Amino acid sequence: MLIALVLLPVCMGIVMLLWGRASLCRLGLPFVAVVHTLLASATAHSVAQGESPRALNGMLAPDALGVLFLMLASILFLAVSVYAVSYLREEERIGEHTNILDHGHFTNAPERRFTACLCFFLASMTLVTTTPHMGVQWVGIEATTLSSAPLIYFHRHKNSLEATWKYLIICSVGIALALLGNILLSVAFYGDDGAELAMGMDQVSWFVSHASSAEPTWLKAAFVFLLAGYGAKMGLAPLHNWLPDAHSQAPSLVSALLSGALLNCAMLGMLRGYQIMLAAGLGALSSGMLIFFGLFSLATAAIFIVGQGHYKRMLAYSSVEHMGILALGIGTGGLAVFGAMLHAVCHSLTKCMLFLLSGNILARYHTYSSYDVRGMRWTMPFTGALWTTGFLAVAGSPPFGVFVSELLIFKGMLAAETPWLAIAYLILLAVIFVGLSVAVLRMVQGNRPTDMPKTPREPLLSVLPPLLLGAAVLTLGLWIPAPLKDFLFLAAALIGG
Repeated sequence: MLIALVLLPVCMGIVMLLWGRASLCRLGLPFVAVVHTLLASATAHSVAQGESPRALNGMLAPDALGVLFLMLASILFLAVSVYAVSYLREEERIGEHTNILDHGHFTNAPERRFTACLCFFLASMTLVTTTPHMGVQWVGIEATTLSSAPLIYFHRHKNSLEATWKYLIICSVGIALALLGNILLSVAFYGDDGAELAMGMDQVSWFVSHASSAEPTWLKAAFVFLLAGYGAKMGLAPLHNWLPDAHSQAPSLVSALLSGALLNCAMLGMLRGYQIMLAAGLGALSSGMLIFFGLFSLATAAIFIVGQGHYKRMLAYSSVEHMGILALGIGTGGLAVFGAMLHAVCHSLTKCMLFLLSGNILARYHTYSSYDVRGMRWTMPFTGALWTTGFLAVAGSPPFGVFVSELLIFKGMLAAETPWLAIAYLILLAVIFVGLSVAVLRMVQGNRPTDMPKTPREPLLSVLPPLLLGAAVLTLGLWIPAPLKDFLFLAAALIGG
């Protein structure tokens, strides 16, 4: 089952790349997504029952933390694959508006490469979330960069080329730092003599169980590099610069996966190092670093969201904000860690919803400027209503799940007796709420532009995935299913919750 989780999207991607027709590529994505979701659900059920599924001599052996992010990646890929059917059909029919993208005639070859890279992207995220070996996980995270870079460059515009190179360079620097962190981690446990220790493939469990014997100085240095390296891929400030450009230039469905799934995979790499630091009794240092970079990311997002006129870049900076919130929750500990795990779920669903809707807006208005988008309640009522709903959800308004998770993190800060942190947290959230509300309400309200043609019927597949994602976030704000709650507790317990 675990082997099939990784090999299924790889094999389908190869088929699409070599022999795929347009119809095969479009229908192949939902097929892969449905089967992958079923296999991931079966894996999650096994882990929830206390079983330990293993494959390839333990190279694939997910725990609760990994399976949580595996399920998120699988569900978001399912939503994106359904959305992609109408998106790719529209791309083939008329292409994107020339004054924005100017990528020329759409042919079958770009579609084959695009859908194949989507499958390879899913396979690499699956490897990251299912392996307990930190070296293999590092390879998987590097594979996510290589497989997603062509997706960002899909429109072949000079701006998308610039964004792709920035993404590759910054993430490659980050992954190099993370590799150095892995090396230092080995030094911390092996000592200067480099003696071989029989840890097997399950490195994370071995490191955690033997953390007391690690050399503290090397272990601290290792975590610093892991945090800097994976933090760059995660979107923590100040190494977040690739994120706004990549999100603004990538197709909207790719932005949905980058923000909703890829950032979680990078965070998982950092959390593996955090687990080891906690087991070694060095939690105070690692928690303090997470709190610092979490606050810094929140402040950075607040500065750039206020007055932001590019609605996709606004969503990208919102991702920086929420990665900061996750770092704050995990660094605070206790109840806030459970809140952070719930927040990871709610943020992924909400941000995927909003980026898919941004694709609808771009297709209708042919502009990225929030100042030029007016009267969405008249021109595209379903997208306009969902856009407003998504804004309320991502901004932490009740009764959505993000409100519950942010409230739990706030209560965790109070329980940890850090009122200064709680106050700073609330102030920055308030500033971001104002910045988001100004842009979103300006887009939804107002009269329909006079040069806007008669409102066409919105394709069902372009609004159904965002609708279902929004319904899921609303449900999590009113009721958390018992299996999910238990799973969140299991994941939180691994990182000090």
